[in-house]
Amino acid sequence: MSPDAADTRAPGQIIAVANQKGGVGKTTTAINLGTALAAMQLRVLLVDMDPQGNASTGLGIKGRDRKVNTYDLLLGDAPLETVCTGTRVPGLDICPANGDLSSADVALLDDPHRLRRLRRALREADDRTPRGGYDYVIIDCPPSLNVLTLNALVAAHAVLVPLQCEFFAMEGLTQIMDSIRKVQRGQNPELRVLGIVLTMFDRRNNLSADVAAEVREIYSDLVYETVIPRNVRLSEAPSHEKPALIYDPYCPGSHAYVALAGELRARRRIALAQAG
Repeated sequence: MSPDAADTRAPGQIIAVANQKGGVGKTTTAINLGTALAAMQLRVLLVDMDPQGNASTGLGIKGRDRKVNTYDLLLGDAPLETVCTGTRVPGLDICPANGDLSSADVALLDDPHRLRRLRRALREADDRTPRGGYDYVIIDCPPSLNVLTLNALVAAHAVLVPLQCEFFAMEGLTQIMDSIRKVQRGQNPELRVLGIVLTMFDRRNNLSADVAAEVREIYSDLVYETVIPRNVRLSEAPSHEKPALIYDPYCPGSHAYVALAGELRARRRIALAQAG
């Protein structure tokens, strides 16, 4: 197996993009990382698990096209193949979301297996299409530790944690790391931390550099070398219902997400090689 083909021939990797703190760049990371991986001729599925549906909007999925959505997938009312839809990005599909997801807590309250709903749906789909599925499944989580985020963590092989370079960053990071450890001890012992991605980094701001240095000192190799800068084009792209890599492929934010996708693939190839 050649190094460049290693991650395409291995079973698809399910990655939850999670942080209990809001406004740290989860959705921006999910959309643009997925787009960058698809541009590398990989098959990518983005699962929108946020009732706000921002990832769906950011990929140009209209509200009228979300009548069958992630809520139906969780409740078992529709299989993955029916829920997912293509996007304007070749190779990138999405399971869209809308406000229906906000009632998932209540709808699944009496189900003893409610935290394994997404895991089961993804695994059943993979059983139906062995190696005909996706190279990467990216789950965009809501900014809270509820049944939706827990479903994502139980379904995932790994967690990617976006971390905004600002004052309260470490508090949010501590919370999500604690949550990951609880899931590892309970529903998903194979879950691992894929890495921490520093986002909204402002080189003009000493605070950004201080936060980055502190995170690297504590978490060392878990922190990706790639840093996502604070970039107005990244902020503008969702209002145009496009990933930044399509809205402005030459902006610093787009270049950073391409680099992040490359680093993520390199790390995965090393992990696969070490696993034999």
